[in-house]
Amino acid sequence: MSGTLFIIQTTLPRSWKEFEVGSFSQLLVESGAACVQRNSIVSVYTWGGEIHSNSEWALEIKVSSAQLDHVLLKIEELHPDEVPQLLHWEVQVSKGYGEWARLENK
Repeated sequence: MSGTLFIIQTTLPRSWKEFEVGSFSQLLVESGAACVQRNSIVSVYTWGGEIHSNSEWALEIKVSSAQLDHVLLKIEELHPDEVPQLLHWEVQVSKGYGEWARLENK
């Protein structure tokens, strides 16, 4: 048997130091996220009619449906970008992981 959680995906500037990304991640966990994973990536995108390529931090945030809106609002509140990337989708998870995420982050 399985359950569901949501994954939120966002990015942060690569100019942020590891401890700044860690602090941002901790604030999300304190706001209801079950887990935040971060990786260094390179993004290519258009902004202001020009193509940009930048190193960034990618964050993957796991959150229960009960905490989804609260965590999304916290990201918008704390995020340094004018238009932050905020993607989220529902995923199937194992029963044990889903129970952990829901119980730990009520």
